[in-house]
Order: sequence, then structure tokens, then C-alpha cells
Amino acid sequence: MIRQASAAAFILLPSLLVGGCAWLGRNTANTDAAAIHVVIGPPYQSGGMWHYPRNFVSYNKTGLAIIIPPGHEAMTTDGEMFSQSSLTAESPTLPLPSLVRLTDLVNGRAIVIRVNDRGPMHSGRLIAVTRKVAKLLEFPRGGVVEVRVQLLVQRSAALRTSIRRPTQIIAVPIATVQARALPPPPGAAGTAGNIANATQHKFSSKLPQARTSLNGRVENTAPDPGPLYVSINGFGSAPDAYGIRAKLGTMPAGIVPVQGTGRTLYTIKVGPYYSVTAADSAFRRVLDLGIPNPEITVR
Repeated sequence: MIRQASAAAFILLPSLLVGGCAWLGRNTANTDAAAIHVVIGPPYQSGGMWHYPRNFVSYNKTGLAIIIPPGHEAMTTDGEMFSQSSLTAESPTLPLPSLVRLTDLVNGRAIVIRVNDRGPMHSGRLIAVTRKVAKLLEFPRGGVVEVRVQLLVQRSAALRTSIRRPTQIIAVPIATVQARALPPPPGAAGTAGNIANATQHKFSSKLPQARTSLNGRVENTAPDPGPLYVSINGFGSAPDAYGIRAKLGTMPAGIVPVQGTGRTLYTIKVGPYYSVTAADSAFRRVLDLGIPNPEITVR
């Protein structure tokens, strides 16, 4: 079980913020609080990783959550006024805005919140939340927390439809298979897309609160913590997975078959690790070996 924040886990953050991070910037030019828009966006690079925002038919992931640090810009990526007292969060890939059920796996507390921003800027983190959300879920002060993020697909689609007329959204395919190290996407040239280019749809009315139904109600569920792993997902065949496994050398790792839609995929799981510091170290080592898109997961 991992609950405490390790000081070492945060030492990496300043270097990630200032060291060559091609981040998908927020919309600083938009000062109209009513001009909220639906955002998917192009692939972008941050912290040595490529992120591929897209529509999801399902999304149920475990990982580490952090609190959005001070100094956030006035606007979120989808054009809302940012507030640490709102029930909102940052995600690297979910369409904006989206509604998710966020569960603290250590204490079992769960809440529905709105994802309206790109982040976290700390690689290896699944989601970043406002201080309000962290308080309701009883995050430790400054802590890194094991969580589960579940996309509320139908409610999210209804929310986005309510702020635009339905039109075709061009995005990265939902099902991607990683058989080998992936180069940067064509045309990306190692830099992020500008947020203005990421905007797919705009509207000129306020975010419909009736569609969000965010009342801050916390549900208590059974705690379900576990050790941390560095997962490398989506191999289309066992030989592909074993080829990447060989690059990991002496790192503790196994290959796990995962039943996908009509086919079996393979995931490499490196670990287990029983501290955030150890998981972060393994995560950075995997990236340093040139293996793309690792994730820190729970169990």
C-alpha cells in the first residue's frame, strides 16, 4: 500500500517544468469565461513522452494522482476560468470536457468530477486534481495518491453535445497497437500543437450545469490499494512483447496477455514497487531505454 508522498518523487518536478518540455499550452488568449469549447487536440510531447488525445469508447485506468500546483494560468484548456475550489482535474488524453469517477484506492472515497484541462505536467501521473477535490477525497497534504479514473462515457458525450452541435471529430484511432518503439507522429517534429489548433468546436454560452450534476457528494467504497508497476501496453503479439522485454535487462518484468476487442494483446509489467520513489525511478529508466509510453499503474 502506498500513501505517503516521497520527497524524492517531487524532486523531478522542477526539471520537468523547465527542461525541454514541449507542453500543449493552455488557451491564454481567451479571456471570455463563456467561450468554453470542446477540445481533443493533436499528439503532443511532455516529459519525454508522447500523448495522444482522442475519443474513448471506454476508459478505466489506475495510476497516481497529484494536486494541481500553485501558479495555474487563469484559463483551462477548454476555456473555463480555473479555480482550485472547483470539482475539476487535468488529464493528458481525455476529451475536454469529460466527466469521470475518481476513486482513492487507499481509503475508498470516490467522487464525480469534470476534466477540463491538459496535464499533469509531471510525467508518470495519471491525473491532477484541484485542492477542493483533494480535500473531499482526503488526500494527504502534498501527497501522491493511488487512484482509479473511470470515464462516464454517456454523460461526457451528453455534456459535449450540449455545448456544440454534433459534428465529426477527427482524432487518433481508439485502438492502437504498439509493436515496437514508436517515432514521433508525422508532422509533430518533436513539439506540441498550439492549443488554438487543438480546438475542435466552440460555442458561446455558459457550461450547462444541469449536464454536469457535480454536487461534491463523496461515495465510500472498499479500499483497494496495491503495489505499483510500470506498464508498457498494447503489443500485438507475444514476440513483439518479448523483444521489448529483452531491452529491460535485469529489471523485474513479466508479460501479461490482455483480451482486447476480438484479439489478444500483451502488456509488459515491470515491478512490483512499494514506494512512489521506486516506481518513478523504474519509469524513468524505461524511458531512458527508448521504450515509449510507459505508465505507472496500480497492481
